[in-house]
Order: sequence, then structure tokens, then C-alpha cells
Amino acid sequence: MSNLSLYTITALLILDTDGHRVLAKYYAPPHESGIPNELGAGPGAPGSAGLASVKEQKVFEKGVWEKIRRGGGEIHPLPPHLILTRTTTDLTFILVGPLSTSNELMLHQTLTAFHDAVSLLLRGQIEKRNVLEGLDLVMLAADETIDDGVILETDAAAIAARVSRPKADTTDIVINEQTIMSAYSTLKERVTQRIGQL
Repeated sequence: MSNLSLYTITALLILDTDGHRVLAKYYAPPHESGIPNELGAGPGAPGSAGLASVKEQKVFEKGVWEKIRRGGGEIHPLPPHLILTRTTTDLTFILVGPLSTSNELMLHQTLTAFHDAVSLLLRGQIEKRNVLEGLDLVMLAADETIDDGVILETDAAAIAARVSRPKADTTDIVINEQTIMSAYSTLKERVTQRIGQL
């Protein structure tokens, strides 16, 4: 029986059609000592120092891109990692977990939830340009989905609702023909009263 851990996500990536980074979030547990040895996941797994520098991350992303570019479905083993992908028009959403202890169904559900939440937030327009314009919402959705490698939420609607929740002190003001006519009548009465006072 293997040791289980909540820290199941190594990285969340969004790459464009050329394999360049649009969004990259790498996760390491707050208590890094001992995690890779307990799980037997090897270098680059959650908690290891294998993907700490930007240079190492870029090399890793290039290797991931080469692996998924060859095709072969949505799940790709790249020891010591397990890579799950979801492709849109010009972007590839990638979730990376440790190969030895990952639950593929849970990782797939997490990636699907993040992708669908981004789709809800961007009103179905998941393209590179829209993702870059709404990068703040996409990053908030990533933070609501995964925190330090721990899966927080797998419901896309809940993630999108948390990200796009309106502020409590704002109210919707409905402007229609009736409110404009009411404002005009009030203004007309006050102007008539002022003229009458002169």
C-alpha cells in the first residue's frame, strides 16, 4: 500500500500552438522535506527541487510539449510525471502530477473543471488572445482550483462563481425608458419651480 498525500499536482500549464508558455504555475508543498522519498516519485515530483528555477521549468515545458505533440490521447506518462492535456483552438491546458501516486480520474476531473471554469469566465471564447486579456480571471480560477499542489475544487460552476462574484456593496442599476422619463419629469418640475421663484 502506497503512502497517500494531498499534494497531487506538480504543475498547471497553458501552452500555445508553438509550445510557448501562456500560463505556468508550479507547486511545491510548504513542508518540502521528505515528500518525494515517502511517495517514491523521484525528482520533479511535488516537494522536490527539480523544477525550482525558470530554466528547469522551460526545459521541462519543452519536454512536455514534445511528448504531447506526438499525439496519443489526453494522458501521457513522462517519468516521473503523468501529464494530462486538454486542447482548444490554439491552446493546450496541461496538468502534471507524479506518475507513481497519481489518480488519473481525479487529475482529469480537475483539469476539466479548470478548463470549463475558464470557458465560463471567458464566455466560451478560449483563445490565446482572450486568455491573455482575461489573465487575471484565469489565474484566479487556477488558484481556486489548486493551492500548493492540493486540489481544492472540481466543480467548474463553483470555481467560476468564486472568481466572478460581485462585490457585496454594489447593486445593479436598471436604466430603462421609465426611469429616464421619471428623471426628466423631476428635472422639469424643479426647473419650473426655479423659474417661478425668479
